[in-house]
Amino acid sequence: MVLKGAYRDVLIYGLSGGLLIGALRFVEYRFLVIEHSFEIYGAIIAALFAAVGIWLGLTITKEKIVVKQVEVPFEVRVPVPAGPFVLNAAKVEELGLTPRELEILSLIAEGLSTKQMAERIFVSENTVKTHCSRVFDKLGVNRRTQAVQVGKQLGILGT
Repeated sequence: MVLKGAYRDVLIYGLSGGLLIGALRFVEYRFLVIEHSFEIYGAIIAALFAAVGIWLGLTITKEKIVVKQVEVPFEVRVPVPAGPFVLNAAKVEELGLTPRELEILSLIAEGLSTKQMAERIFVSENTVKTHCSRVFDKLGVNRRTQAVQVGKQLGILGT
């Protein structure tokens, strides 16, 4: 699409040059060509180089889109639970998690934001942040996703 515009511009310049040559012929251009031949040839060569330069510039700087297809092996590594989820109470007691912290961990697993958790359990956002921080410390993690993963591994959260 960009090159079409360049071709259009070159065509317009070519037509303009043709009209100019016709006008020069009309007014006895032989006299002008003989007297100013060096300037006319220089202008023609300059116009030719300008046209080629524009065309090359547009061709070289044109964006090239490269699409690569990558195959990713699909493996299911999540074990299928044998029965209903049973809370590992011994692990909860060992970690020292309170019922509110367990509730916060389950809300994190649901993917709720801090504001949504605060609205759901009727506390302030700062309180939710404090509970999240304590859960992270007790589980030894830094992020919500890590907390959910560790909680599932320890049997604190259902899958």
